[in-house]
Amino acid sequence: MFTTTTVGSLPKPDWLAEPEKLWPEWRLKDAELQQGKERSALEWLREQEAAGIDVVGDGEQFRIHFVHGFLEQLEGIDWNRKTRMGIRNNRYEADVPTVTGPLSRTRPVHVADASFMRRQTEHRLKITLPGPMTICDTLADGYYGRRADMAMRFAELLNAEAREIEAAGADVIQFDEPAFNVFLEEVRDWGLPALERAMQGLKATTVVHICYGYGIEANIRWKESLGNQWRQYEQIFPWINQSSVKQVSLEFAGSRVPHEVLRLLPDKELLVGAIEVLPGKLETPEEVAHNILEATQHVEKSRLLPCTNCGMAPLSAELARGKLRALGAGAAMARNRL
Repeated sequence: MFTTTTVGSLPKPDWLAEPEKLWPEWRLKDAELQQGKERSALEWLREQEAAGIDVVGDGEQFRIHFVHGFLEQLEGIDWNRKTRMGIRNNRYEADVPTVTGPLSRTRPVHVADASFMRRQTEHRLKITLPGPMTICDTLADGYYGRRADMAMRFAELLNAEAREIEAAGADVIQFDEPAFNVFLEEVRDWGLPALERAMQGLKATTVVHICYGYGIEANIRWKESLGNQWRQYEQIFPWINQSSVKQVSLEFAGSRVPHEVLRLLPDKELLVGAIEVLPGKLETPEEVAHNILEATQHVEKSRLLPCTNCGMAPLSAELARGKLRALGAGAAMARNRL
């Protein structure tokens, strides 16, 4: 009961990359960089195990960014042709690479890293991938002409990657789709069909993660503009409940999401965010337990997996470690109260 996990990303140590940045620069090169990634991933793995996290991951230490880490290994993307583009429906702007030709995956991207992690732990292992819709909102299209068409091609490439990650020993494969909370009608029209294609044939537990974004200034400002209740989930959850995805990861703690929206996913396991990802905010185990028990008012405890609201990449390493410990201890406290 109350199997714990995280959304995925954890801070990179300052000796590996620029700390507390969403798009940091690596500080190592070549063989030293790969060794540094493995060292950092292993350190975070042990932190998760010690904190009582049940489903563990690599903290996304092997990639520079949760989307671009996958994209940088694909053919058809010009990384020198930068396009200034609004991200998440112009919530913030970034200079992003541009798709200039047919997309292809000529080699595995995260498979060797997943295999490395599988050898390091007996815990259930989760590997994350960017979802097709969110990929399309994180780079510019200079070739396909329609986001729906580009998303379906990315879905095919993601599926090939996911199948190999599964074969490497991953128990859980998560697709990160924060764009689902922004382009609501498109979720039904092409976002979910693309996600279904990405998950096709997988036997591992599949997850879609849908949040309100990292705890960065642009996302905090956007949240403040959403009013007293955040009702985006209300529109998309009924569609997602009809999909084949097994688990849904969502924002809960400290949010203005009406708690009753959990009832719109009666057929899914829910990774309920019991930990906020705001800089400077460290929950106590008591607060985490409260969040978990509040969620049980709307979803059976057998379907509830305490999680973080989002990734913790932009936070300090010290704060992220504290949040991991609070999550593990808070879940144990909640178990003891039921």
